[in-house]
Amino acid sequence: MKQTKSSFKWRHFEPTVILLCVRWYCRYQLSYRDLEEMMSERGLSVDHTTVWRWVQRYAPEINKRMRPHLKMSGTSYRLDETYEKVGTEWKYLYRAVDSAGDTIEFMLSAKRDVSAAKRFFRKLMRADHRRLPFTIGTDKHASYPEAFAASVKEKVLTFDCTLRRVKYLNNVIEQDHRAIRKRWRAAQCFRSFHTAERAIEGIESMHMMRKGQVKRLGGRDAM
Repeated sequence: MKQTKSSFKWRHFEPTVILLCVRWYCRYQLSYRDLEEMMSERGLSVDHTTVWRWVQRYAPEINKRMRPHLKMSGTSYRLDETYEKVGTEWKYLYRAVDSAGDTIEFMLSAKRDVSAAKRFFRKLMRADHRRLPFTIGTDKHASYPEAFAASVKEKVLTFDCTLRRVKYLNNVIEQDHRAIRKRWRAAQCFRSFHTAERAIEGIESMHMMRKGQVKRLGGRDAM
């Protein structure tokens, strides 16, 4: 993320320290209190609530600035949703990857229904780094056929795109869910839907970087 004065105005720490904390939280299985302790060992007094504010402010910004530099996706999509606890309720994280496992798009939703699936199809087709899909693989959830048909009718998806409801095709994305779930277990749970959305943007961004999806940036390179 390019460091500009306006991005870090009124912050009491150096941009490199702020970005390091945001990156570590989004990339590794660390809690905010873990980062508070780690910074203390390095001679910096940073409260865990301060780190939380940094993640809320800069995780979406990292995702936004990374998007123009992503490599183009494949044309065979895999869609699936996983669960995430927000407060005392379970929410649904819709995710899409291509056949190689590269992330195309994600969306947190309060419900798992036709309306949510249609919203995800619309968001998916707005991704700048996606190629037009020839096939979209999903599980056998009842919401997908109706949402897919409606999206084709509304010209969100192309008429020659095919929906494939074959369970084994989703092995790629189900394996990819595991890296995201590990981060959630460390974070325990999110307090609100809005804060969950913003943190997930950073977590997914770090995951895409780790997979080598950013041009001219190796999977093991730091930001």
